[in-house]
Amino acid sequence: MNPKYHLSSASSQEADMLHSPQAQHLTSLKHYVIGFIGSLILTLSAYFLSVNYVGNHNLLLIGLAILAFAQFILQLFYFLHVGHEFPPRLKLMLTCFMILVVTILVGGSLWIMFSLNNRVMPSTQQMVKYMNSQNSL
Repeated sequence: MNPKYHLSSASSQEADMLHSPQAQHLTSLKHYVIGFIGSLILTLSAYFLSVNYVGNHNLLLIGLAILAFAQFILQLFYFLHVGHEFPPRLKLMLTCFMILVVTILVGGSLWIMFSLNNRVMPSTQQMVKYMNSQNSL
């Protein structure tokens, strides 16, 4: 038996084993468990950082933003499997569109809330004038 053919048949058997449904299931299960544990660690660290943090408010926001971005990247790779599929360009375009939509939704919601806060909340002079008018009744 020619060793060259023997090695190629062994490597093809290993390749078949890697592409078997059982191996793919174990690989995907491993990815999901790693992603879940990583997300859990990042979420709990953000929670404990925000609850127990004593210091500069801006540093807290920067730390939470870094943890949120790390969790976003972790979920992209472990749950959405970005980079593991056949047409990665299509998945990348969908992800960019998703980021755009979420940015518009969050930014628009914040804009509406701050705008309503400025328009609805009375000024100090208006509050004093209203309170004085109520005392005279």
